Order: sequence, then C-alpha cells, then structure tokens
Amino acid sequence: MSSFLQSNLLLFIVLYSYYSHNIPSPLFPSSCQLQGQFHLNRMQKSGDVIVGGLFPVHFFSSVSDLLFTSQPKQPTCHSFYVQGFRLAQTMAFAIDEINKNSSLLPNVTVGYTLYDNCAELGIGFRGALSLASGQEEQIILHNTCVGNPPVVGIVGDSSSTRSIAISSVLGLYRVPMVSYFATCSCLSDHQKYPSFFRTIPSDAFQVRAMIQILKHFGWTWAGLLITDDDYGLHAARSLQSELSVSGEGCLAYVEVLPTDKDTDELRRIVDVMKKSTAHVVIAFVYETHMINLMEEIERQNVTGLQWLASEGWTATAAVLQTPQLMPYLGGTLGIAIRRGEIPGLREFLLQIRPDLLENNSYGKTMVNEFWELTFQCRFAPAPAGWVEGGGALCTGQEDLENVNTEILDISNLRPEYNVYKAVYALAYSLDDMLRCKQGRGPFSGHSCGTLQSLEPWELVYYLERVNFTTPFGDQVSFDENGDVVPIYDVMNWLWLPDGTTKVHNVGEVKGSAFKGEELILDEDKIFWNFKSKKPPRSVCSESCPPGTHMVRKKGEPKCCFDCIPCSEGKVSNMSNSLDCTSCPEDFWSNPQRDHCVPKNTEFLSYHEPLGICLTTTSLLGTFICAVVLWIFMYHRRTPIVRANNSELSFQLLLSLKLCFLCSLLFIGRPRLWTCQLRHAAFGISFVLCVSCILVKTMVVLAVFKASKPGGGASLKWFGAMQQRGTVMCLTSIQAAICTAWLVSASPAPHKNTQYQNDKIVYECTVGSTVGFAVLLGYIGMLAVLSFLIAFLVRNLPDSFNEAKLITFSMLIFCAVWVAFVPVYISSPGNYADAVEVFAILASSFGLLITLFGPKCYIILMRPEINTRKVIMGRGAEL
Repeated sequence: MSSFLQSNLLLFIVLYSYYSHNIPSPLFPSSCQLQGQFHLNRMQKSGDVIVGGLFPVHFFSSVSDLLFTSQPKQPTCHSFYVQGFRLAQTMAFAIDEINKNSSLLPNVTVGYTLYDNCAELGIGFRGALSLASGQEEQIILHNTCVGNPPVVGIVGDSSSTRSIAISSVLGLYRVPMVSYFATCSCLSDHQKYPSFFRTIPSDAFQVRAMIQILKHFGWTWAGLLITDDDYGLHAARSLQSELSVSGEGCLAYVEVLPTDKDTDELRRIVDVMKKSTAHVVIAFVYETHMINLMEEIERQNVTGLQWLASEGWTATAAVLQTPQLMPYLGGTLGIAIRRGEIPGLREFLLQIRPDLLENNSYGKTMVNEFWELTFQCRFAPAPAGWVEGGGALCTGQEDLENVNTEILDISNLRPEYNVYKAVYALAYSLDDMLRCKQGRGPFSGHSCGTLQSLEPWELVYYLERVNFTTPFGDQVSFDENGDVVPIYDVMNWLWLPDGTTKVHNVGEVKGSAFKGEELILDEDKIFWNFKSKKPPRSVCSESCPPGTHMVRKKGEPKCCFDCIPCSEGKVSNMSNSLDCTSCPEDFWSNPQRDHCVPKNTEFLSYHEPLGICLTTTSLLGTFICAVVLWIFMYHRRTPIVRANNSELSFQLLLSLKLCFLCSLLFIGRPRLWTCQLRHAAFGISFVLCVSCILVKTMVVLAVFKASKPGGGASLKWFGAMQQRGTVMCLTSIQAAICTAWLVSASPAPHKNTQYQNDKIVYECTVGSTVGFAVLLGYIGMLAVLSFLIAFLVRNLPDSFNEAKLITFSMLIFCAVWVAFVPVYISSPGNYADAVEVFAILASSFGLLITLFGPKCYIILMRPEINTRKVIMGRGAEL
C-alpha cells in the first residue's frame, strides 16, 4: 500500500509540475526551460537513437533534510553494488554488439543513457523522467516540433515497485519499457501498463514453481517472509491464493521484513520463526533484506530451517554466502532466473578504464568508484589521511586480469542475460519497424514509422510482435500481457568441506500452455544441511493414515488437523481423506477401516452347533415316529391298538412325522421355495395332526354318549368315512389359508442388516403378518377345541381313558405355542427360526410322548394287560 501511495504521489507531482511550468506567460520568452536537473550517476554514449537504462549501481541513498530554507541538495548514493554495475556494462556491451552487427539496424548507430537508481523509488523515478524528457537546459519552441524522442525505450527497472510507478506515467505516453528483473504479477495487466514488457517471468509463475517444489518434497507447512513493496505483497497474495486453490499446503506465518535495520522488529520475526513448527521458510525478498535478517538469525543461532528462496536472492547474493552464514543458509533451494551465455562480455568488461570516460563526469564517478573498490585504492585527490595510513593511489593503469573481482565472473549470467535480451528486443523491434515498406505498413493509411518522426507507441506495436533467438538458443517473444515464455532454474546452495560455497543447478521449472508447470529435479545433486542429509519434514499435522479422516483443528489453517478413525461401516482407503465413505450394502469395514469386506452372512445353518442339534432332534423325532408306527403296525390286532382308533392313530403318527420333517425347512440358507414351503408345510402338518386328535376326542365323546340309554344314534355320525372326511375338511381349510397367503403376499428370502450392521442375516419375511397370524390362529383354535372336548370327557369310566392323555397333550401343545409367540417376536434373525423349530419339535415330542408313550409302554413292557378285559376296565387296574 505504501508503494502504491508513493507512486500516486510522484505521479501527482509530475503532472502538477508539467501543467504549472508549461503555461505560457507574457513575462517569459516562448521557450521551455528545465526547472532543475537531476544530478544522477550515469553512463552515456551518443547515437542516432538512444536507449535508456535504469540499474541499481548502489544499494542505498541518503536524502538531505527538506527544510526548504535553501535549494534542496541532490540525493547521494553509497554502498557500491558490483553486480548492478555489471548489469549496466552488459547493456553497454549489447548495444556495442548491435552497432557492430551489419544485419541488425544497418546504417543506424544506437546510443545509450544509463542511470543509477540507487535502489530507491524517488531516484529511479527521476532517472526515468530524465530519460523520457531529456536533460537539455533549454528548448526553443518553433512552429514545428519534430524529431526523435530523447529515448526510444527504457531497459529497466529492476524493482517491481519502481517499475509500477514509472510505467504508470510512461505508459500514458506509450514509452516502451522492458524490465529485466521486475516480477510482480500485477505488471501483467496490459490495460494498466500498456507499454510494459519484461524478459523475466512473472511472479505468478514463480509462485506456481515454488508450489511445485513444496509438493514434490511433501512440504505442506511453511513460513513466508516478504518485502514491504509490490514485489513481496503481490507474491504473498498470489502464494496464498494458489495454495488455497491447489490445496497443496498452508502458511504458518507471513512476516514483512523491515526495509531498514529495525532490530526490535527483526528480533520479533526471528522469535516467530523459532516458535513455529514449520521447518521450511519461503523468502520473497532481496538480498539487502536478508542481510539484516541473517544477522539476527546468527545472533540467536536459529538452525534447522530449509530456505526456499525467490529469484531476488537465490543466485546473486554472494554477500550471504559466507562461512558465518552458511551454517544457517546451507542447502538453500531457490528459483533463479534462467542462466545464459553472452560471448564476448568478459573481453568487453576487461576494457573498462577510468580514463576512457574522462569527459563524462557522471560516468567517471561510477567507473572510478568501481575501480577504487576493486583495487582498494583512491584516485587523487585522496581523502585526508588515506596516504598517511598506507593507502594506495589509483593510477588507472591497474590490470583487471590480475585481481579477483566478481565482475569478471560470467559463469552465472542470469539478470545480465535478461538485460541482454531486453536490449535486443528493443533493437529487433526498431529493426522491424525500419524494414517496413511504405504502403504496407500497420499504421493508418498503411504507413510505416520512420526514424525521423518516431513515435514511442509505434515501437510498442513492434515489441508486441518481436520474435528472435539469442546466440544461446533461447527464443524471445512476448505474450498478450508483455510476459516472456516462463522458465526458471532451480538452484541449491552447496556448502563444500573446505568452507567454500557453490550455487549449482539442480533442476528447472518450465511453463507450458498444455502441461502447466513442469518440475525437473536431480535430487542426487541436492545438498541438505541436516544431519540426515535428507529433505526435512515440514507439516503441521502428519498425514492421516488409511482408515481415518481429517478433522480440521478449530481456528487453525486447514493443514492442521486431527485424524479421527472412521466409524463402523465406513472406510477411507487413502491418506488424508476428508471424509469416510460408506461401504455398499453387502459390505462392511474391516478392523483397520481402510477397505470394505463382504459382510459375514448368518442363518440357521446345518453346519453350526445349533443347526446340528435341531437337525438331529428332528431326525430323531422322525425316527421315533417311524418306530412307533412300526410297533403299532406290528401289534395292530392287539386290544390297545384297536381300542384307540388305529386308523386315526396311524394318521396321527404320519402327521407327526411330517411335523418333525417340516422343521428341516427352517434350517439352511433361505431360498424362495423354502421360504414359501416352510410355513405352509408347518401349518398343514400341524393342522393334520391336531385334526386327527380333535376327531379322536370327538369319537371318545360319541362313545361316551352312546353308552348311555338312547345315545346310540350318536355313533352313526362318527364312522370311519366321517372321521376321514372331517380330517380332510379341517386340513383343506388350512391349505386354503396357505394358498391365499402365498398368492397375496408370499414369504421371500431377505437380507436383514438391522440386527447387526456387520452381518447379513438371511431370513424369510412372512410376507403377510395377517396370513401368518391366521395360520397360527387356526391351529390354536383346533388345539383349544380339542383341549376343551378332551377335558370334558376326561372322567370316562374306562380304565384306559385316552381323553386324559389328549387333555394333557393339548395342554403341553398350547403352552408351547403360547410361549412361542412373544419369544419369536423378540428373537433376532436366525434365532427366530431356531425358536420356531424348537416350538415345532417341542410340541411334536409332547404329542408323541403323551399320546403314544403309555401305549408303547403297555405293548412292549406290560403285554399281560394288553387285553380287552383290562382295557374295558373289568380286569385288574392298570
């Protein structure tokens, strides 16, 4: 925000000065007069066309107090920046190379004017205005004002903030500006900055490249340090936005580094870094900011951090690569500008001589300062005490070959390569314009631009379409936003055993319209400044393993979460699942909750102990019935068999066998036919059984009545045919009930998961509860009726009164089935089937034992009383 206000304030001052000092007045002659000159450090060379440049040859500046009691003094710059000086020399070399190239801008000499911006917005703005308007003392106005502009374009600035401020003004006049180091993504707005171009990728790409590195190493928790300018603030905004959209990580903290050496603020920032659990620190800063920060980090001895550097200091911060700081900065990974090669640059730099610029006081200052810094000498007149203290005087004849100087190291040309491309972009654009043929031009009336009447916006047209290849093989062109095709090198700070430092290339990040950002890393070459020699872990919360899901911690970023196990029936088969997914109906979660497994199926099986017991009991009852039937068949002529209606006894034994056998339909996996048949067979078998008992009871009652005077007529209604007919009729009613039930709402197999979620209980649904109730009710009605009749005739005078046995058997039968109903309703799953089978077997055994047990006992154990005399009660008592 502060840089934005500064930009607008400067814009206001410029416009105010323009309008206030260019209004005609009768007191002054018709001329334009400079209100004052900016005394800036500069280099220049004359030519047919002039290209401007802005470079940070000094780190800092000092401005006198603005008391306005006298003419304000010009700002002074200090802390000479060798690399900034090399950038300026690179531009000079590129223009010298262009002038020697006969195929590029033939018959046109290109000159330059380069200003030192001292890394200060105000000074850089002054330099840009000086380039755009010229520095002539006075311009006499004529009727026509034609000619070349002071500069055809500007190479610069290096800072995003200065570029925003300068291009905001120069863009109004469409003066082309090609930056070699301003990366703010905001400058890609071609509506706001129509004449701005750059040969360095936008921060938007740099941010995405950093996210690719974070993603590659699994770093989801990082701190962010930024500068208090457009470069840092826009980078922070872009990084936070991209992380939020991609979900690849979170920022533990965002701290703005102070521009000056604010010790208290730096101490507070370092304390935040120490307390944070983030082991990765992203720094969108310049090396000037890092110097002050690292002094505090060294003082507090903060180690164990993995630095991820922006292009602002990755490959250019030699001042940070010292034995004192490398224990903290060793292993730094960073995004760096694409390295290039510029043949002939070293030879050009070796030609630098102070005496070559003797007639240029401004240029001489820069070169002389470089010379004094390189050879540790002073030009005469030397400062007081310099010679007395043993200092050497510079002669200007010193040889750069014999001194170890950073300016001659051309093995790592990065911003220099961007300067080189920027100069050539302007040159090729101007060359394309001058090659235009009249009548075929792009401007109104198919006209072409000319050198004599060149307008800045005409060159912008050609800059938008320029396309050339550098000697290094890189293609240079600009997209619709003025950006180049993005590509970055990935650098690593290697701390060698001898204490020296090497910044080497370990990969690259390329931008592609089809693949997005493509990261290529050679991990074997990366130096990690940790004991493990491996990449550090930097996460707020460890990944949730399969079987759990993330629950965000309240009030913390989304990367901070708890891992909650999935509930039963839900699974997560991936790490860091946001939620658990429910298993399909027939599946359930395994104990680890990481995948679904088929549910255990449960039914009354022949293979489980309960099923085996019930099956054995059923077959045993069937076998006993068969034995009893054989006994009765074998002794069918004995009095006790004949006296108890042998035919009905045989029918009763057969129906009991069916009752025992129908219980087997309730065991085993339910199928459609077993579900339909089990209740029908059960209902019909028991009705057949109870019908036989009812008829036997009625026969006993008829015999009792016939024994009384005048009761003989009652026996004619209970002959053999009537008995069979009654049994068949009563059984047919149950058969009709079963048929209606099966037709209207047939029982069917059903997978029940309500009893236990992790099991599938196979059961038969009754289909119609009413049908099942009617079936049981009909059996119960016959049983109660039999019980009542038998109870009424229980005191007949016969020694062997079967009515007593029937009464007792019906009492057991009714007790069993009355108890069955509530137990059946409350029993889950296969236990309901077991309860029903148990009721069938219990009631069947009750009938079998009570009705046929005493008779078999007499037949087998007491044959002496198996006589008509005893049976009729006229012999010995039983």
